[in-house]
Amino acid sequence: MANKKEEKYLEISKQIVDNIGGIENIQGVAHCATRLRIVLANNELANIKAIEEIELAKGVFIAGNQLQIIFGAGTVNDVYRVFSKYVNMEDMSLTEVKEQGAKKQNIIQTIIKSLSDVFVEIIPAILAAALLLGITGLLGGLDVVKNNQTLYAINRLASISASGIFSILPMAVCYSACKRYGGKPILGMVVGAIMLDSSLANAYLVGNGSLSPEIIKIFGFPIELVGFQGGIIVALMMGFVVAKLDVFFDKKVPDIIKLLVSPLLTVSISTILLFVIVGPIGRSLAFGITNALLWITQNLGVVGYMIFAGVQQVIVITGLHHVIAAIEAQLIADTGTNFLNLLMSVALVAQGGAVLGYLVLNWKNLKARELCFSSFAPTLFGISEPAIFAVNLKNKFPLIAGCLAAAIAGAYVYFTKLTSLGFGATAIPGFAICDPANNGYINYIIAHMIAILGGIIFTVILGKIIGKKNN
Repeated sequence: MANKKEEKYLEISKQIVDNIGGIENIQGVAHCATRLRIVLANNELANIKAIEEIELAKGVFIAGNQLQIIFGAGTVNDVYRVFSKYVNMEDMSLTEVKEQGAKKQNIIQTIIKSLSDVFVEIIPAILAAALLLGITGLLGGLDVVKNNQTLYAINRLASISASGIFSILPMAVCYSACKRYGGKPILGMVVGAIMLDSSLANAYLVGNGSLSPEIIKIFGFPIELVGFQGGIIVALMMGFVVAKLDVFFDKKVPDIIKLLVSPLLTVSISTILLFVIVGPIGRSLAFGITNALLWITQNLGVVGYMIFAGVQQVIVITGLHHVIAAIEAQLIADTGTNFLNLLMSVALVAQGGAVLGYLVLNWKNLKARELCFSSFAPTLFGISEPAIFAVNLKNKFPLIAGCLAAAIAGAYVYFTKLTSLGFGATAIPGFAICDPANNGYINYIIAHMIAILGGIIFTVILGKIIGKKNN
């Protein structure tokens, strides 16, 4: 049995190589949880349609300058083991493959990828805290918890632990950004701590007019000593600045005094830049982005919600969706809630609904049935790439149908005033961070059912129309 499997995976490996321009066109290979990732010297040599027909392949696409073949959890490990041995690239890590792919990216792609890397580093903590925050919020409203001393104490402690990451989020972002851009992470943490120093006027109190900050002057230039609570975009910028200063001084300062002088200069100059240049610019940028999004929801109303939900998964295809995490974090810092998370969640499951619609149209096709089931399941847990790249984008009309369904679900989100208390969790996991206000939990379920059913209905309708046109 084992030998038969080995032979099958070897045959799959040979077919892949034959359809990607040969071994000489391969620059790197690795795998993630579900996909075999291959960096090619020339992507145009890849025969996507032929690779899609290879046994066990559930979808093929090129993203992040990597050819990615979906084999599914577990299977991909076995395929990778044989394939990497066949092409003599057994020891490459996923990070190395990403770096190879990054060398082929343009400046915009590089910026987007780097921002994504910063938040990938800290999202597990944010996600865990957001889920716990949602759970403690739900339990806190129950009489059995309120009236039981022990249950109340446990829930209270859990609530405190959940809110911890959000109180130091700028420091965490600065740490992660500094690490991503090549600096010593501890220096990013130090500057992040300076952003939240207790001797500075609290940004929220200054913002609501209840506190006036101390003003100092350098050569007559006034500087407001205001903290950066909620300053996610400033933290991103400062992480980059700290990293570049750290690298610069490590190269320029003599070794004999480097250990003391290099970090001293990095932190000192970073602090001055924080209050004089980066902080004011970052605050203005964050203010502008947040207000633009709020303007859309306040002035375009339901249309604004429908537009965002309708196009969000198209943005996923481009990779630009990673940047939204910074905006979500800023929204939570500024308003306490996050309406974007709900719009992204319904947009995501709507693509899952479109997959089910395509399944209805192609029920008699066994390979399509297998592909649709395996592509739909991940959308329930907040992963839409298999649905988009394996089914919807390839066939075009399901993608359009999913976008239409998402727009309708977005309208429901608007009318029911649905919001989230965090970000990073969508679909079923996102239920835990849903704001319970305005019957939030019930409306969360309804909104997602609208998205899924809408995706099915629109896909079937468009599929039949297209089918009639082709006859």
